[in-house]
Amino acid sequence: MNQGTYPLAAAMINQLNRVDTIANNLANANTTGYKQTGLTEGTFNNYLDKATENNRATTKINVVTNNVPKLNSTYINPEMGSLVQTGDTLDFALKHNNAFFKVQNENGDSFLTRDGSFKVVNNMLVTGNNNPVLSVDNEPIQVEDGVDFNEVIGVFLTDFQNVEKVGNNSFKVKNAQDVLPVEDNSEYLLQGTLEKSNVNSITAMVALIEAHRSFAQSQKAVKGIDEINAKVIEKLGVK
Repeated sequence: MNQGTYPLAAAMINQLNRVDTIANNLANANTTGYKQTGLTEGTFNNYLDKATENNRATTKINVVTNNVPKLNSTYINPEMGSLVQTGDTLDFALKHNNAFFKVQNENGDSFLTRDGSFKVVNNMLVTGNNNPVLSVDNEPIQVEDGVDFNEVIGVFLTDFQNVEKVGNNSFKVKNAQDVLPVEDNSEYLLQGTLEKSNVNSITAMVALIEAHRSFAQSQKAVKGIDEINAKVIEKLGVK
C-alpha cells in the first residue's frame, strides 16, 4: 500500500467522525441546556508517547504511519446558552456555568443535567423524560401544596472536566468527591426561565461544510494516487 494513502485515509475517517459530531450538535440546537461537543486532533505518535510513559512496549513501523492524523479526544463546550424567560413556574435555569441539577433514571442511577424544564407527575417533580429531580439530599422531590421549588430543588457544583456525556443532555460524574451540593439556591436558580442550547447553528453549518470538503479532498487525493499506481503497474507490465 502506498504510504501516502495512510494519512489521507486517516484524515477521511477523522472527517467522518467530525461530521457525525457536528450533525449531532445541530440536531440539538434547540435542546434545552444542551452543551455542544467538540473533537481534538493529533497524530498516532501521541498514543505511542502515552504508551511509553506507561512502560508499555510499542512498535514504530515508520515515520509516515506514526504521524497519521488521529482524533485524540472529545470535549464539552461549557459556554452558557442564552437565557429565555418562559413564565412557567416549573422552568428553571442555572445562573452559574459550573452548576447542575441532579436527576435519577429508571435504574436508580443519578446524573447531572442543565435542562431545567420540569413537570409534575404523580405528585413528583420530574424531567421531560419522567426522571425524578433530586433534592440537595439526593432524594426525589415530592410536590405538596405550597411547596417552594427554589428551596427544594438540588443544585450541585462541579467542573465540566469532571463530567462526561451520557446521551445528549445528561452528564456522568467522574469523581463524586468533586461534586459539591449547594445549601442556598437563591444565587443559582432562575425560575420561569430556561437555558437554551449553546450551539451556534451558523458556525456549526460552516464547520460541517468544511468537514465535507476536507473529506472530499482526501478522497480525491487517494483516487489520484490509485490512478498513478495503475499507470505505473501498466507500464511495468508492458516492459
